[in-house]
Amino acid sequence: MADVLYTNVRIFDGGGEAPFTGDVLVQGNRIARVVKTGFGQRTPPVLGAQVIDGDGAFLMPGMVEAHTHFSWNDQPSLDAIQRMPPEEHILWCAEVAKRYLDMGWTSCVGAATAKPRLDVVIRNAINDGTIVGPRYLAASQEITVPGGLGDTTAPHLPQSEFAFGAVVSGPHEMRRCVRMFAKYGVDTLKINLSGESITGMPSEMSQFTTKEISVCVEEAKAWGKRVAAHARSTWSVKECVRQGIEVIYHASFCDEEALDLLEAHKFEHYIAPGLAWLINTVHNASAWGLTPEVVRKMDYPRELDAAIESMRALRKRGVRILPGGDYGFAWTPHGSNAKDLEYFVRHVGMSPMEALLSATAWGGPMMKMGKQLGYIREGCLADILLVDGDPLADITVLQDRSRILSVMKDGVFHRAPPVRGARSTTRWAA
Repeated sequence: MADVLYTNVRIFDGGGEAPFTGDVLVQGNRIARVVKTGFGQRTPPVLGAQVIDGDGAFLMPGMVEAHTHFSWNDQPSLDAIQRMPPEEHILWCAEVAKRYLDMGWTSCVGAATAKPRLDVVIRNAINDGTIVGPRYLAASQEITVPGGLGDTTAPHLPQSEFAFGAVVSGPHEMRRCVRMFAKYGVDTLKINLSGESITGMPSEMSQFTTKEISVCVEEAKAWGKRVAAHARSTWSVKECVRQGIEVIYHASFCDEEALDLLEAHKFEHYIAPGLAWLINTVHNASAWGLTPEVVRKMDYPRELDAAIESMRALRKRGVRILPGGDYGFAWTPHGSNAKDLEYFVRHVGMSPMEALLSATAWGGPMMKMGKQLGYIREGCLADILLVDGDPLADITVLQDRSRILSVMKDGVFHRAPPVRGARSTTRWAA
């Protein structure tokens, strides 16, 4: 692990202020020094350090994806995802993990996996260096009820072997299910508190009893695990707040009471709305049979309008909204995740600064790492991107792999800028 000195870069440090010209020294896996060179200061030479002359390129923290499904295999249905043989499936997950890191997502929060241990195995393989990928929090399968979202079994097949989700009925089965996933080593339990119209259960339906939910939360906390919920319906959003479910995925239908509850508890919850799923299902999925007529019958255009309205209201109330758009379906392929930041600016009313903060500084707590991640500051972990262009002027530059000049995770280059000739200094055109 060599020391690296970035010089002559525009630094977005994650604090919310305008970028400044400066130098950044990385020693080991930490940021050792940040110097503003606009005031006549210069970083003293560091013996043996690799020098990266950014020539005005944009230096920013690595991004955090809050709603990640490595095992979703860019297919159009839950069955097509779940039926992938496990041998091929684990290889798929490994390749997708690398893809995320390639695109500048240095940390990801698992939001459910298609088979019980896929996420755990991938997380462990990343951590021990067997495969390449971002920092990762591993999730369980989606926990559901018979007939709920994630119960894809046919009547003549055993549920336990062929369900997309983990199917439970009643508090006793819920407790056993949570304990099973805790035994496997997940970081997060995912519970489907509402439906999903494409599966036949309307998004505004909610299927669990309050007792089943409370057992899930109680047992998860006993094992030191986080709970996340698929919660599109109004009731399910409110139940997340009442039951202390930390991560809320979607939150499409928020009435005034739900908004008030979330505002009152805004430092206890994270919202990852998954707008990419709704936007692309409504507008870009005809090739897979989801024509405008079909999606209208599923009521997705109305849900998209409701979700945008809910996110606009939550943003104004200071509730944390993070990127993570349910990528991994045919019309939301892995690698296009930075479109979430464009959607936040275009639809939610965020400034480009807010969108960048949602993917950086707000991601550290989401990863349970506080302010160690998401900042270019002394003492922080060295997860760093060098970008050709200014995301604050054009947020879409982060969608272009060729514009992400280098990716560093934990002080090590995943993609290093090319060295010119035999010199250790690289210059980029502004």
